[in-house]
Amino acid sequence: MSIRIAVIADIHHGKPSATKRGDTALALLEEFAAFANAAKPDFVLDLGDRISDENRDADLVLQREVADAFKAVEAPVHHINGNHDRDYLEVSDNEDILGQSLESTVLDAGDWDVVLWRADSKILRAPEQSGFVLREADLLWLSRVVQTAEKPLLVVSHVPVSGHSQIGNYYFQNNPGASTYPMAERARAVLAQASVPVVCLAGHVHWNTITTVDGITHLTQQSLTESFTTRGEPAGAYGMIELGETVGWKVQGRDPMAFSFRPVKAGWTPPLPDFSSHPEFAARRRGDLG
Repeated sequence: MSIRIAVIADIHHGKPSATKRGDTALALLEEFAAFANAAKPDFVLDLGDRISDENRDADLVLQREVADAFKAVEAPVHHINGNHDRDYLEVSDNEDILGQSLESTVLDAGDWDVVLWRADSKILRAPEQSGFVLREADLLWLSRVVQTAEKPLLVVSHVPVSGHSQIGNYYFQNNPGASTYPMAERARAVLAQASVPVVCLAGHVHWNTITTVDGITHLTQQSLTESFTTRGEPAGAYGMIELGETVGWKVQGRDPMAFSFRPVKAGWTPPLPDFSSHPEFAARRRGDLG
């Protein structure tokens, strides 16, 4: 039996900021609620960055307005913090407003487990240490979940760890370090420990992408209010992911996406070394091998 999950990412409610049309967020959230209530998913995932931060007092108001908008959704909603939810607010502030724990957890989704990897998404601003920090406790938590998994995993986070190209991205082409964790390769090594199929889903980078890394499919979903791919109009993006023997992912709005694949646990053949350093190839070039 398949599981259907409605997904929304990077709402950015607040004042317009660069290409983020935060002024349209609440109206688009009403549309999302209507979509989710009609589609009747098993649950809803909010991938974080619910607001465009201003200051602590303003952010508390903005978060409450988003939380109120989510009350129109009939299905259970599971939230993840994005970096803008953490600039001026603590995790506990978000928990109080949303009425749920925001610690990492695993949801039993029938034939699948959905891993809400709520790794710390606060961006540090100090001169000696700026950007994301992948905390060891968050990495170890994920490692233990992956090592002991007995069902296929959908690993959900705000920040993607695929390391995929940011060429063409308005925000991250020239700031690729801000698109992921600085030790994302360690997170990918953790995922590679799995003896079951793994699929990853994230937000943060404000576009729909599909990237396969060593047999693991990584998806990122477009922001609800982003406009750099949609000529100044908000993308109005929200999606549905269906988990079964195959995975289907469809994003609606002005920046649509549809993709279906069958995840398998089968590590790919290890890559060749540099051709010039491969002993067999060198021997063939010398004519030593037939």
